[in-house]
Parts: sequence; structure tokens; C-alpha cells
Amino acid sequence: MSEVQQARRPKILLLATTACAYPGADYVGQIHSEYSTDTYIIRVPALAVFPPEFYLRCFQKGIDGIIAMSCGHECPYPGAYERFAERIGRAQELMKRQGLDARRLRTTAICTVCGRAFLKEVQDMVQRVAQSGGQLVGK
Repeated sequence: MSEVQQARRPKILLLATTACAYPGADYVGQIHSEYSTDTYIIRVPALAVFPPEFYLRCFQKGIDGIIAMSCGHECPYPGAYERFAERIGRAQELMKRQGLDARRLRTTAICTVCGRAFLKEVQDMVQRVAQSGGQLVGK
């Protein structure tokens, strides 16, 4: 493996809801905790806005792992979590059909002060992708 390949860190996309997960990410910054510099956070009102194809396009464009962070069943938008869960299921099915490992797309509930949980999710995804050499294919 070349030095460039060894130095490459996995690119992780975090989709964080405004009500819970994004304040949790902000809390991690307030307590001066560190996580991979190749982690990108997008603040969204609700995760249900993303169609299943969105996740596939992210992988095609070079994202190695995606963590969709939400309030879980405590979502302030009625029916949004259920719609999101259904879309994630469809996205993972499409991933399998294209030979992508569904472990590259993870969902989790993160609250406004869940700093440790936030850091663990990011660290786990980085390790999962790095250990596979960035080539997580279907199993």
C-alpha cells in the first residue's frame, strides 16, 4: 500500500438533526473533544427529507461512511422518524444490490448532551472503514 493510501483518512458524513443531534455535536466542540478531521456535519431539520438515492450518491462521490443522527422516536415532527426509518431501509437494500456494505450507513439517536455517544459513533465508523481499507463491499 502506498504512503498516500495509508495517509488517507475515511471521509465520514454526519447528518445531524437540528433539535437533538446537532446540539450534541456542538456540545462535543464545547467540551473540546476531538474526532476525525475528515468528518463533515450537515445540520438538517429532519432526516426524512433525504431520499434513499441520496446516500448512494454520497458513496459514489467519495464518502466512505454516513451516520444519520437524529432524536429517534422523540422527533418533534410527527411521522418523520417512521418515514426516515423506511427510507434508510430502502437505501440499505439499494446498497446491497450495488455490492455496497450496508454497515457504511448507520443510524443512531443522539441527544443534546450525548458527547460520548457522538464520539463513539464517529470513532466506530472511522475504524470500520479504515480496517476494511475503505472498501466496504457487501457481505
